[in-house]
Amino acid sequence: MAETVSISKHMQTLKEQEKTAFIPFLMSGDPDLATTAKAIQILDKLGADVIELGVPYSDPLADGPTIQAAATRALLEQHVTLDQVLSMVKEVSPHISAPIILFIYFNPIKARTPLKLCQQAKAAGVSGVLVPDIPLEETGEIRDAATKAGLELILLTTPTTPRDRMQAIAKASQGFVYLVSVTGVTGTRVSMESRVEGLISMLHEVTDKSVAVGFGISAPDAAQQVMSWGAEGVIVGSALVKALGEAPTPEAGLQAMKALAQQLRDATRS
Repeated sequence: MAETVSISKHMQTLKEQEKTAFIPFLMSGDPDLATTAKAIQILDKLGADVIELGVPYSDPLADGPTIQAAATRALLEQHVTLDQVLSMVKEVSPHISAPIILFIYFNPIKARTPLKLCQQAKAAGVSGVLVPDIPLEETGEIRDAATKAGLELILLTTPTTPRDRMQAIAKASQGFVYLVSVTGVTGTRVSMESRVEGLISMLHEVTDKSVAVGFGISAPDAAQQVMSWGAEGVIVGSALVKALGEAPTPEAGLQAMKALAQQLRDATRS
């Protein structure tokens, strides 16, 4: 079984060092899996603290138009499968230091059983899983499977989550607590909603785990804004996915993604 990095320990170390985690998201297979592998290594070399890797899915209810389009390209143009994603991760994981989180919807997990999926992900070098379309009450089976396989299960909380439920989610989440900054889907936004500050504070009142904010962060100033509000992690998806997947060539996409990722990484260390 592959040796993987503990997300919890890594996030705790950053917290003790008073550093904010830079957590980029990529869609596997957009524009192709070879480019995804190169992008992972570029992000790791730039200093990404954790890397989220999306598995393309035909009905991605949490994803906005940019990530939906990337998943569609991966599925329809590249015909990317879950097995191919895991094979790519297995090839690249020995060469990077950042832990990888698999962002995957539940149907593909159910199709091969949670335990088999988690064991295969662990063997490929994955450290954690995030399943956006199952509520807390239905996480038992995937949590047990993840624990048996040696993976951590990261859970999401949203602006509409009541305080007592937020506390329960934070208690159950491993690695860190993923705070969705908006009511809705992923995507780039001009500015962060001010209520995010209150949500971060509320989470800090109910848990000592690191809080990472995602959905809507696309520029260094937005990253610094959520940092100033106390977030221990900044998650960036759509902006990087767009830079990589919508460029005229894979090489141009890698360069565009690298430039933006460098700006965001620098922002989390300023």
